[in-house]
Amino acid sequence: MAKIWLRMLLMAALAAAPALAGCAGTAVGAPDATSDQGTEPGAQSAESPQDPDAPDAPDARNRDRHGSGSFGSRAGQRARSAVEGLVIGAVVGAQAGPFGAAAGAGALMLYSAVTGHVPLSGGSAAAPRPTIEEAEQRREEELEEELDRELDDEVERARELEAQIEAELERQESLLEQMEAEQAAGARPAASETTGAGLSDRANPRIAPRPPQDRELPLALFEKETREVPAGEWDNAEKLTVVARSLDADEDGHPEQIRYFDERTGAYLHKEQDRNYDGAIDAWHDYEHGELVRRRLDEGGDGAPDVWEDYDAGRMSRREVDRDEDGARDAFYHYAGDSLVQEEHDSNGDGVADLIVTYQDRVRVRVEEDRDRDGRRDHWTDYEKVGKRELVSRVERDTSGDGRVDLVEIFETGSGEPIIARREEDKNGDGEADVISIYRNGKLVRREITDPDLVPL
Repeated sequence: MAKIWLRMLLMAALAAAPALAGCAGTAVGAPDATSDQGTEPGAQSAESPQDPDAPDAPDARNRDRHGSGSFGSRAGQRARSAVEGLVIGAVVGAQAGPFGAAAGAGALMLYSAVTGHVPLSGGSAAAPRPTIEEAEQRREEELEEELDRELDDEVERARELEAQIEAELERQESLLEQMEAEQAAGARPAASETTGAGLSDRANPRIAPRPPQDRELPLALFEKETREVPAGEWDNAEKLTVVARSLDADEDGHPEQIRYFDERTGAYLHKEQDRNYDGAIDAWHDYEHGELVRRRLDEGGDGAPDVWEDYDAGRMSRREVDRDEDGARDAFYHYAGDSLVQEEHDSNGDGVADLIVTYQDRVRVRVEEDRDRDGRRDHWTDYEKVGKRELVSRVERDTSGDGRVDLVEIFETGSGEPIIARREEDKNGDGEADVISIYRNGKLVRREITDPDLVPL
């Protein structure tokens, strides 16, 4: 029975929709001057002279009712609201039986027709969907914010590297001052060893160090004995017979250095040294034709080498360091002539360098990084010298991890700070830039998209 009543109510609502539109129009319209109700005291009658520009003139009222069509749309909306109110009222009232359904439908229909609001219909209408232009604008803003964050990160990282370099230079300058003071006071180098490098050279880590030189000491201070050196102990191919000359300056029973000479030719072959006078050998030197070619150092004091140095033509050519003293070399410095040309660092101990710094004329020009530590480099930074500073001029990235560059950023450096000027992105991985962004003073001014599939981004 309830279903029959509901069907009847729905049919009645649909049939009454045009009439409801008219009723809604009458309900929302203000009483006009031609009404049978007459006029209120002081009101102007229809026959009275009217100011044609007055808002209460009949022509104005007619324009409001029929001129723009807005009233018709409002009336139609109220009619639809009345139908929706009727249905909702019938459904809610049906819980109390057929009469409740009829009462609920009638009440909500009239309320919705007059107010245009349907109770229990879910509130306000859904927000309109943004247009393509609005979506693109938001996308542009998000991309610009992301770029700003990335640029800030790059600048901060560059500042951190610069701060590290400055700190190292300050440390070297402090060491230089200390060495100059010691030299002025007549202090001798530890274990009777001097260096052929000038103090200024030693204070600059990008200048290839010269090999340390032995102090000239009277042979009478050394104890002499003949020894046999097994093959391979000094990387020698065959057994050697050598003359060992030992110096125990503090007479503690542990020589500070032992110099080895070929018994037959007298050539200087090898030297072992206790640099800190703790009784343990912590430096090993190999010589060819009287010149130092290799040196191993124990800086950690555990008896095992953690620094390896090669020398060529009177300058260091290579230096390798085990910084965490785990037995594996994790820092590598390469020199050409008198200058540092490249350094490599393995920060996670996997045997693969994850930071490579390249120098030209003692100026840092490129940094290559493996930031995700997967064994492949994915970030490349180029530098150019502006005044005394090394500024970021270009950044290349592999953001997808496929081993190919898919993002390039170019910076202007004329102001003394790196400012983004151009950004190229390969979105589809075809090796060509699909999105090119142009910047002026660090702000996006134009974006060029060559792949139609990326519009909008």
